[in-house]
Amino acid sequence: MNIKILAFGKIKEDFLKQGINEFLKRLTPYTGMEIVELTPIEVKDDALIEKVLNDEAEKALSLIKPSDYVVTMEIEGKNLSSEQFAEKIKDIQNSGVQQLVFVIGSSCGLGEKIKARANFKLSLSKMTFLHQFSRLILVEQIYRAFKIMNNETYHK
Repeated sequence: MNIKILAFGKIKEDFLKQGINEFLKRLTPYTGMEIVELTPIEVKDDALIEKVLNDEAEKALSLIKPSDYVVTMEIEGKNLSSEQFAEKIKDIQNSGVQQLVFVIGSSCGLGEKIKARANFKLSLSKMTFLHQFSRLILVEQIYRAFKIMNNETYHK
């Protein structure tokens, strides 16, 4: 199973890039992983947020195949422990899914169309994180999940 992260926005801080790249490197024995950075649409008028979210959703949906398992990152999503997250990924992998896609929205969130496409809605926390931090946390948790799935030692 391959994993793809669709993320709106670029990582600007070098320390975050280094952290993400380190976990991507550590993941290579376990899975193929790709991060696709999508350009968010600038919101010039708050009245246009819904339209912008729908346009961003269309952008993300154009990169998702019908057979992909899609996990949207949403504050309203389900909170899982690292062990539960590992079990979720294992179940997805065992179901024969070829590609698991995580979607991290822009600073405005996610459009209804991409939320409707989600097979699962995940929340990293009830707290709000910078989108760049969310990407690092997600990649680290995916790595931790594979360590757990393979009964390998990792911090508890």
